[in-house]
Amino acid sequence: MLMLSVQEAEKLIFDAVQVIQDVEVVKLEDGGDSFAVRIRDRILAASISSQLDFPHWDNSAMDGYAVRFEDVKTPVTLDIIEEIPAGSPPQKTIQSGQAARILTGSMLPQGADTIVMQENTTRQGDRVSILTPPRDRGAFVRYQGTYCKAGDPLLSPGLVLKAPEIAILAAAQCLEVPVFRRPRVAILSTGSELVLPNQPLQPGQIVDSNQYGLEALVAELGAQVISLGIVQDDPKVLEDAIAHAIESADVVISSGGVSVGDYDYVDRILEKLGATIQVRAIAIKPGKPLTFATFPNAALYFGLPGNPASAFVTFWRFAKPAIQKLSGLAQGWEPKFLTATTTHDLKSDGKRELYLWGSVSIEQGGFQFTPAGGSRLSGNLIHLAGTNALGVMAIGETAINAGEAVKFLLI
Repeated sequence: MLMLSVQEAEKLIFDAVQVIQDVEVVKLEDGGDSFAVRIRDRILAASISSQLDFPHWDNSAMDGYAVRFEDVKTPVTLDIIEEIPAGSPPQKTIQSGQAARILTGSMLPQGADTIVMQENTTRQGDRVSILTPPRDRGAFVRYQGTYCKAGDPLLSPGLVLKAPEIAILAAAQCLEVPVFRRPRVAILSTGSELVLPNQPLQPGQIVDSNQYGLEALVAELGAQVISLGIVQDDPKVLEDAIAHAIESADVVISSGGVSVGDYDYVDRILEKLGATIQVRAIAIKPGKPLTFATFPNAALYFGLPGNPASAFVTFWRFAKPAIQKLSGLAQGWEPKFLTATTTHDLKSDGKRELYLWGSVSIEQGGFQFTPAGGSRLSGNLIHLAGTNALGVMAIGETAINAGEAVKFLLI
């Protein structure tokens, strides 16, 4: 069996991923949850612009007085000719020696070109004394169109719609928002030894934890989860399940059945169903037996190892970025590696690229990596708790001492 490097496998997988082209439109007036809830975490499918300038008009950035700069180069007392509350347009033009009381966000009146903040004034009746002259013409004025002009792009396709973007859509009065369809990801676990969490556990059986863990990981990416449950080690049953999955999903993820055991049928079934198997084994630890295949209908198949740590590590390293790219995310889907200082000695045999689950925190202005406790065996699910990063040791690298730098994958 040809064992690819992590980098070779990564390129084959990511090059095979094509962005979903199906677009849905989320409308402001649609029923159900609020617009913000319905559109949150969706990925924008088209550029968004507005017919409005931002700001919409010249307005004040402070509570204070709208004045002519020529009048306030030195301390002076001016006549207040009107008050301009927020939401009401000015009614008068500012002449020499005059001022208008103005609030933050209120429109600038004709004739005024500068705002004197309230703290630098005193008022007596209809007159205001400017105690501290502004340094520049245009002080505290927000000019129309300085943030963005009508017709200019506000948001670009491929953005995840979070709170700032949703607020921009509302401000732009965008009533219909095009977003990419959520990827459909089918998940199944293979193995006659597996049982559900609510079933009595008999000797030799294992609770299927992978199904639930992988469902949670996929849901975190905003994809639609199709749960297919446990499939027994029966070639016909497994073939039917996989055939159904590839017809109903953009991505199929199975765990187990991809090694070289007598009951590992996945690769043979994929070939029978017309798949092109591009990856069968990777020089990674844990997670060596990983299958990646493509189908003529553009469905992608990830056959992850059955051991929990192997399934999680290979999902984080390969399947997660693939699903993010598929979903239309323009930037940030690629695996992100940073450097930290390790708190413990790290060891490897150097034969495969090693991924060590643990946690990263910020200490004294830098990243600090703490590997998880317990054994680092691929079947050890328990010590995955609290994992937010994977420390990485390259092929040929056998030791990193505590206090030294280690590369890590932020997950």
